[in-house]
Amino acid sequence: MIYRFDEFTIDEEKVELRRGGDVVPVEPQVFALLALLVANRDRMVSKTEIIEKIWDGRFISDAALSSRIKSARQALGDNGRDQRWIKTIHGKGFRFVGEGVVEGGNAQVAGHEAQAPAPAQQGRPSIAVLPFRLVGAAGAYAGVADALPHELISALSRLRWLFIIARGSSFRFRGAEPDIQDVGNMLGVRYVVSGVVEIVGDRITVTVELADAKSDSVLWGDSFGGRVEDVHEIRSRIVASVIAALEVHIPQNEAREASISAPENLDAWAAYHLGLQHLYRFNKNDNEIAASMFDRAVSREPDFARAHAALSSAHFQNAFLHYKDDLAAEKIAARRAAEKAVALDPLDPFANFSMGRVSWIEQDPAAGINWLDRAVTLSPNYAQGVYAHAWADTISGRGEGSVEGIDLALALSPLDPFRYAMLGVRAFTCALAGDETGAARWANDAARSPGAHVLIAAIAVAMNDIAGDDRLAAYWAENAHTRFPGLTRADFFNAFPFADGGLRQRIDVALSKRGFS
Repeated sequence: MIYRFDEFTIDEEKVELRRGGDVVPVEPQVFALLALLVANRDRMVSKTEIIEKIWDGRFISDAALSSRIKSARQALGDNGRDQRWIKTIHGKGFRFVGEGVVEGGNAQVAGHEAQAPAPAQQGRPSIAVLPFRLVGAAGAYAGVADALPHELISALSRLRWLFIIARGSSFRFRGAEPDIQDVGNMLGVRYVVSGVVEIVGDRITVTVELADAKSDSVLWGDSFGGRVEDVHEIRSRIVASVIAALEVHIPQNEAREASISAPENLDAWAAYHLGLQHLYRFNKNDNEIAASMFDRAVSREPDFARAHAALSSAHFQNAFLHYKDDLAAEKIAARRAAEKAVALDPLDPFANFSMGRVSWIEQDPAAGINWLDRAVTLSPNYAQGVYAHAWADTISGRGEGSVEGIDLALALSPLDPFRYAMLGVRAFTCALAGDETGAARWANDAARSPGAHVLIAAIAVAMNDIAGDDRLAAYWAENAHTRFPGLTRADFFNAFPFADGGLRQRIDVALSKRGFS
């Protein structure tokens, strides 16, 4: 991604901060900190999250963090007194407060033509649903402004005729007045749905608009109102109305079938969506909060299938990224929650996705293929499901067939928080095909992407070593050893249990050569 504001440009691919046309020299950690704050400018980023993502959770002093913040401010011509760009939330964290930030994608990725977006070429209507804007003091119901568009995305994703951008990308566009044409250009969609939620007392009003991103014209708009407790019925009406507005001749019952069953308990529904906000920040502290929200949801609504699936994902993250000491217990908990989700709703894509992914942490990804097949069959536009299927195919030795899947996942969600993982899988597919240079290029892009954890840096170590690039292999090795001094080859292969003996052996030799015990 490229972020532009005022005179500045943050180019994540080149790892450059530029002022006008000049490169501003900054240390890698300072650059990563700037990129993290700008990418999450809609909220405060806690100290814990910064440490999780920049230092991989290692202990650092407050003085070290303050030093990096000071350097980031100085690079932007800011200081601790004015706080024009970076605001300190005392005792909690920091927030980027600059205005006029413009996001854009790079024209090329690692020397390859970008694979996304492709909706127009597929002959299907393409659409993005943005987070709705909340008006007024909603109190306990503030999460509805995110929950409604998320539910709309989930419902529309089940329709085969529609190409819909995943939540992970469309929810990057927060703001009072998003530029519809910019959204359309960045996500490669023709249509954009936006909305406003107003809650007063026990009454809710939701205004929704469908716009043509090419002409920046509103094609349709409507207002839906009722009691807050009737929000699920309002959601179903929104789904049906959006489909009708697209002028696609689909019976009304198709719209009803597209909607996902909702829990009776509104508190459980709200807790589930609040948990999702924390789950996708990918750090230990937020994952703990997410798990507590999902626990609350299932305790209040035991038959809420997607809350069980989300709880499985939280336990999966604990095991995959070693957030907990008792990894065996986390694996068991992840499986039990996924099995419960599938038992409650076998047709829910998220439930099947969670069930399929459990096999990853059990080091048998091939065993989860059938579950991921079901997830993608139930929801062909489910970007995480498409990516997960491609990952499992690649690790199981079927890299050639997974290239199409990764390209589709990138097209469905070009700004996805899992982008680093998608690019990492692309590196593996090149390695399996014998394209060592391509593997190194994709791996470098993956390791430079926001949120990339230390195992992604280890992929870059191996791919560059195999490609014969000693300089970059050494660079990423130092990066990985600094972030996680105790990282071993066993840790790597526990996360990526390759079936292909040849590639596994080459990676093992490369990591051993670079100091991984």
